[in-house]
Amino acid sequence: MRFIRDIHAGKEASGKPTISFEFFPFRTSEGEATFFGKTLPALMTAKPDYASVTYGAGGSTREKTFEIVERIQNDFDLTTMAHLTCIKHTQAEIGGILDEAANRGIQNILALRGDPPPGENWAQTEGGFEYASELVAFLRERGGFGIGVAGFPEGHIDCAEGREVDWPRLVGKINCGADLVITQMFFDNVDYFRLADFLEGQGVAAPLFPGIIPVANAGQIKKFSALCGATLPEAFASRLDELGDDADAVREYGIEYATAQCRELLDRGAPGLHFYTINKSNAVLRILANLGLA
Repeated sequence: MRFIRDIHAGKEASGKPTISFEFFPFRTSEGEATFFGKTLPALMTAKPDYASVTYGAGGSTREKTFEIVERIQNDFDLTTMAHLTCIKHTQAEIGGILDEAANRGIQNILALRGDPPPGENWAQTEGGFEYASELVAFLRERGGFGIGVAGFPEGHIDCAEGREVDWPRLVGKINCGADLVITQMFFDNVDYFRLADFLEGQGVAAPLFPGIIPVANAGQIKKFSALCGATLPEAFASRLDELGDDADAVREYGIEYATAQCRELLDRGAPGLHFYTINKSNAVLRILANLGLA
């Protein structure tokens, strides 16, 4: 496997966008069988450059996350990044987790502060890290890993001071040694370009990959956006309300909207696209086909 920073450098040199997919650990054996038997083989037809696998609240899916990353890499020859969070882990424990990752052939880590389990408030683990920037610095000092971090075009939901405070913290994470940034999902490209302009103004060169989620279910996307603090533009939300319970129409509108969003992002210089797939393939493949990238 390769460092994602090197994969992106090759795509950038060829003038092509870097395309990546995000997956989450399965809740059932049936979901796992469907993913590896149908979903991922379908997505591989788009020739993605890399993938990532999420890490449950409080590290609840660590073993499963690493198993999935290892299987994707070994069975599908697709470089895959494992998410890793600070919460519920001491520094020594994180060192052991990274030993396990290296033994499994995992070379890329998305370094995150992380979310607490449901019903709990964020609290620094005694002997652990308080900020993602500390985890980035720990990874860089250790060596052997490509490092990604999260960026929030509208500011992190827990940052009451807003994006004016949150964005400089992102610069700090990058300066601690991050190779790349993947954004939280957003629905107004203005937010992405504002963040991109800010980073450029700070002299930051790490690629900023926009995180895109194709809307397939109106209720689901409203829940997701509320949880992460992503604003639904008024016209977008109104159209979803108009479509109501017409699931097919919502899916078609989601593909149409995401296609237009992606086209503008690429036309205006975004280095690639990172799709939050929700472990599904159809919408993402159709969007890439619409863009001439499948």
